[in-house]
Amino acid sequence: MLTMQRLTLLLAAAPARAWMLASQQPQGAVQQHSATSRQSATVMISRRKVELDKEVDKYKLYEPKEAIALMQKTANAKFTETAELHGNLNLDPKYNDQQIRTTVALPHGTGKSVRIAVLAEGPAGDAAKEAGADLVGMADLIEDISGGMLDFDVLLATPPAMPKLAKLGKVLGPKGLMPSPKAGTVSADPASAVKEFKAGKLEFRTDKQGIVHIPFGKSDFSEEALLENLAAVARTIEKNRPTGCKGKLWNTASISTTMGPGLKIDLSSLKTLAA
Repeated sequence: MLTMQRLTLLLAAAPARAWMLASQQPQGAVQQHSATSRQSATVMISRRKVELDKEVDKYKLYEPKEAIALMQKTANAKFTETAELHGNLNLDPKYNDQQIRTTVALPHGTGKSVRIAVLAEGPAGDAAKEAGADLVGMADLIEDISGGMLDFDVLLATPPAMPKLAKLGKVLGPKGLMPSPKAGTVSADPASAVKEFKAGKLEFRTDKQGIVHIPFGKSDFSEEALLENLAAVARTIEKNRPTGCKGKLWNTASISTTMGPGLKIDLSSLKTLAA
């Protein structure tokens, strides 16, 4: 009889004990469970993406010309999309001898209107303005930039301006806009630099993962123009192979438009194109 009473008490206490254990769970565990539940929810895929994915063989390595033709075919957004190269390079950018930061002059331009600011004064500043620079100045322009004005895509500087740019590092650095001789954005002849960047010259660099993301035209360019621009980009990357790169330079490469699917490129064909 005594055993039955103890059993009854234990059964009656079980729900209370379960509630106490649940209430003692760390809040992070509860949040993690909630996050996991959200992640398991069904991901909605647009009808447009479903149709585009049918056009691309995700396991195939395309030759550049074939990839460009298919890329243009799948560029059906309601705006003119940008064609982009994404190259995963065999580099570890935390080492100085495994970084790429340079410029490429696209034969057919980028298809984008580029706003250029120039830090120059006197005759050099006047020449830059005549060449088409959108903003030209020195002390006044430096103050505007220091205050957060970044209404430009490229910032060029003459050598005398460089010592004055130290205080702009926190503003320009995160945006990748700090002038650099390696990037061709420091020049004693800013007028010529303005013309080059207006004509289609652009700067690119490896990101923290050793990947380059480079626009090489617009989806409405001709196939031949895009192919020549892509060749110029690949050639520039090959010519700027870092000294610290051992073995192969490319891991993978793919092209896509802004809203289009990625197409993997056959690396041997890309190297032939760049030759």
